[in-house]
Amino acid sequence: MLELEAETVTEFDTPDLHQFLDDMFESMYAAKGVGLAAPQIGFSRKISVIDVSKGERAGRQSWSSSTPTILKVEGKQVGEEGDSAFRVPRAGARAKRVTIRAQNAKGELFEKTGEDLLARAFLHETDHLYGRLYITHISALKRDLLKRKIRKMQRAGEWD
Repeated sequence: MLELEAETVTEFDTPDLHQFLDDMFESMYAAKGVGLAAPQIGFSRKISVIDVSKGERAGRQSWSSSTPTILKVEGKQVGEEGDSAFRVPRAGARAKRVTIRAQNAKGELFEKTGEDLLARAFLHETDHLYGRLYITHISALKRDLLKRKIRKMQRAGEWD
C-alpha cells in the first residue's frame, strides 16, 4: 500500500474524519514522530498530520491536511529522516523551505510554508500519500544497508 498513490479525500467535516485525525495525532505522538500519513497505518487516503514540536504540546502548532500539493521548494538541507521503525541519518537532500496547498478537516483550502524540519515533514508525508518511499532519496549504499536492516528485523519477527 505504501508504494501506491492514496485516494483523494472527498468528504470533509464529518465526525468520522475528525475522530480519524485525532487518532492519527495520538498514534504519531505515541511513536514519538513528527508526522504520519494515512497509508502508513493502512488507510489509502491522502490525509496526513504533522507536529514538529516533538511532543512539547505547550504552544505547539500542528497541521492536518488532505490532498496536499507542493507549490514551491527552495534551498537545500540534509538531515535525519525516517519512520517510527528506523531513522536514516543524513538522508538525501531535501528542500530547506517548502510551500504546500492543502485542505483542512473542513475542506477549506490553505497554504502553509515550512522551513527546516517542517519542510522535511511536508515533503516526507506528501511522498507517502503519492506512493513514494523516502529510501528513493538516499544513496544506493545507504539504501542497501537499510534493506539489510529490514531483512534482519523480518527474520527476528520485528518487521511485517
